[in-house]
Amino acid sequence: MARCWWGDSDDLYRGYHDMEWGRPVDDDKRLFEKLMLEGFMSGLSWLTILRKRENFRAAFRGFDPKLVARFGARDAGRLMADPGIVRNRAKIDATINNARRCAELVREFGTFAAYVWGYEPKPHKRLLDRAGLAERGVPEEAVAMSKDLRRRGWGFVGPTTVHSFMQAMGLVNDHLRGCAAGMEAQRLRRDFIPPRPR
Repeated sequence: MARCWWGDSDDLYRGYHDMEWGRPVDDDKRLFEKLMLEGFMSGLSWLTILRKRENFRAAFRGFDPKLVARFGARDAGRLMADPGIVRNRAKIDATINNARRCAELVREFGTFAAYVWGYEPKPHKRLLDRAGLAERGVPEEAVAMSKDLRRRGWGFVGPTTVHSFMQAMGLVNDHLRGCAAGMEAQRLRRDFIPPRPR
């Protein structure tokens, strides 16, 4: 199977690349989980996070923002003692804070997904090669979303983190030209109706 260069180095990467990455998502929990895990990845590799993803899900109650928003000091202490996740107090505190801020977005936009998809970049007409992706860089929409989230009090949501999130959740299709999963993601994007504010 033809894949993007990064998706063919490890079995976990292959499954993630082939079945998840770049496919459009409109589920609030999945979107919140991915944005938080992208924040935890800061300074690490995605493979490190992918290997710990099930532990993260258990520790953060399935990344349900409503549940995480109720976490307190005792929960933060429990998480810092959990060897199955990345034990970084700033990232843990940011995740709890972001869950609380997520509730504010839901009140304003109806769903977190409606907020997120409001920053969807204009789709490429065709898949790019590796040089084309590098030349394009971080889309202005990722920079704008990062700036707005930080203005709203979110943490660990810099432009690179938000761009990686957009790539993973299908807001952009950055699979390489010739990648079989990229062609499938392209088809799914054509049929996908982005959520809008209620």
